Amino acid sequence: MANEEKVGMRIKAFRDKLNMTLSDLSLKSGVSVDVIAAVEDGEVVPALGVLTKLSRALGQRLGTFMDDQFKPDPIVTRAADLAADKGKVNALGYSSHSLALGKPDRHMDPFRIEFPADGTSALSSHEGEELIICIAGEVELTYGGETTVLKAGDTAYYNSVVKHGLKAVGGQPASIYGIVFMPF
Repeated sequence: MANEEKVGMRIKAFRDKLNMTLSDLSLKSGVSVDVIAAVEDGEVVPALGVLTKLSRALGQRLGTFMDDQFKPDPIVTRAADLAADKGKVNALGYSSHSLALGKPDRHMDPFRIEFPADGTSALSSHEGEELIICIAGEVELTYGGETTVLKAGDTAYYNSVVKHGLKAVGGQPASIYGIVFMPF
């Protein structure tokens, strides 16, 4: 079973457990009914912002919908696994790989994110904080009404309640590590 199908099944299971309709979840999360239905049906891989909104609306942490199974510490992610995952692109056109799959008791959600050359950015906001570390290419961070370009080695740390978005710029793809913290 593909990861996007597992994510969708988990979202639907939590929604059903809470006796929520698609419309209820849409109202609580701010995500359209059509997008939620497509995610639940395994038709699309949700962007991290969408998955964050859904997880919060369902009262779960982000990793609840991404973990396959428990793994003992330390959680090690091999570069070869990241390279193999580059083909799994979400609805916004970028791919993300969780760096903490199997750690159910985590308090942060770290990701490796690959952006295509000059892609698009959708702004989102959610509770918590984020740390972005640019590792290759150039990434434009839109934060509130301002934009900043991060180059390899640059970092940005910010409050996630402010609308924010990321995309590659400069005609080349870009890669980042992103760490999301959402308090409960």
